[in-house]
Amino acid sequence: MSCSNIDGEFPVLVLAAGASSRFGSPKAVQTLAGPAGTRVTLLDLAIGQGRLLSEDVRVVCGAWYPLIRSRCSVQPARWVYAKNWQDGMAASLAAGIRDLGEGAKGVFVFLADQPLLKPDALRALGAAARRCPDEPAAADYGKRPGVPAYLPRALWPAVLALQGDRGAGGILAEANARRLEIPGVHDDIDTPADWRRIRELIRQTDL
Repeated sequence: MSCSNIDGEFPVLVLAAGASSRFGSPKAVQTLAGPAGTRVTLLDLAIGQGRLLSEDVRVVCGAWYPLIRSRCSVQPARWVYAKNWQDGMAASLAAGIRDLGEGAKGVFVFLADQPLLKPDALRALGAAARRCPDEPAAADYGKRPGVPAYLPRALWPAVLALQGDRGAGGILAEANARRLEIPGVHDDIDTPADWRRIRELIRQTDL
């Protein structure tokens, strides 16, 4: 079965609703050199990562919207506005999940600030979810599972019950999610110093 035939069953959420308070400005719109002299934002890259798994990539926004939308050159399948984004990551996740259709078997969850994720590892995550759509899968952070992750529909009620600045890591751990090694998960961007370091790594690897 082709990817296009099952995109609605396996959508992607890119979480980009936070205020980037530690960064000091909206990090999703920070730019890098793209092909043919263009500039691409971190969110552009995250949408591209999501499209390795599905064409149905939805971006959950909150703070800095619609600035983020206007600066993004790669348009997702859908923009989802989390009205209560100030309540933390749980609110963003809930807004994204509530936007999904009844035909979705599960959802992949990405962040907008992990530009060094390896494509082959992401494809492996996608393949694992499609082989076993009722089983959760997630990046292995050593002591815990985390994003990128696949949340089967059976876990959605638990995710919707989360509150505050909590993601689904605890739920994935309790569900004994399959853990996959995804290089780049530790290279997220929280501060300007992180961005300078990662930007240099990207320059060296010609991402």
